[in-house]
Amino acid sequence: MNETIKLMKSHRSIRKFTNKKIDEKLLAEILTAGQAAASSSFLQGCSIIRITDKEKRKKFSVLANNQEFINEAAEFLVFCGDLKRSSMCCELHNAKATEGFTEQFIITTIDTALLAQNVVIAAESAGLGICYVGAIRNNPQTATDLLELPKNVYPVFGLCLGYPNQNPEVKPRLPLELILKENSYNTDNDIKIIKDYDLEMQEYYKKRTDNKKASTWSEQMSGLLGREVRVFMREFLKNRGFAMK
Repeated sequence: MNETIKLMKSHRSIRKFTNKKIDEKLLAEILTAGQAAASSSFLQGCSIIRITDKEKRKKFSVLANNQEFINEAAEFLVFCGDLKRSSMCCELHNAKATEGFTEQFIITTIDTALLAQNVVIAAESAGLGICYVGAIRNNPQTATDLLELPKNVYPVFGLCLGYPNQNPEVKPRLPLELILKENSYNTDNDIKIIKDYDLEMQEYYKKRTDNKKASTWSEQMSGLLGREVRVFMREFLKNRGFAMK
């Protein structure tokens, strides 16, 4: 196993950080590495907003279920799906930008996720810890207002970066045999594999250092998919210019 694969397989979410700052040159290198991610049609449909204002950070912390580590991390970045920039290109060439197509929304969202994951790998290779913060979508309009986002831009998630002040265990992932299908979507053994994985996750939750709990993966997924989640997102995205035509 090479060092890159070893690093990627050792990923953990870090929620406790030291007060050590990240060197500006290192941060720039990490973000530039993020930009090297693949981009559909070379849209490069992501903008990153660095939150250095302490009061604004506190507001994001409250918005995201009062997660204090947002205030403690050396950096808090908000990754945004961005079609505003490409619409400006249309203006440069006296063309009218089409708006609201689902494919455009998919492209910019994927671009954002790919760029962010490149940032994460680059950051972890430099000894930093990270934690994605999807909870900023608890109230996406508030996040949008805090960031003063124009139309055709929306906040996808936040990302904390900093030097770890904890050493959590690596959370077991689903077995490869469950997610890797060959030639068609065959589910013959899926239930058995999920049950076995549930037992593994039960043991992990019992033994991990922080936040021990009695739960299984399938129970968590049943709870997640068994209820309505952020039902306001469709209307919010429509108002942002992502009408899903």
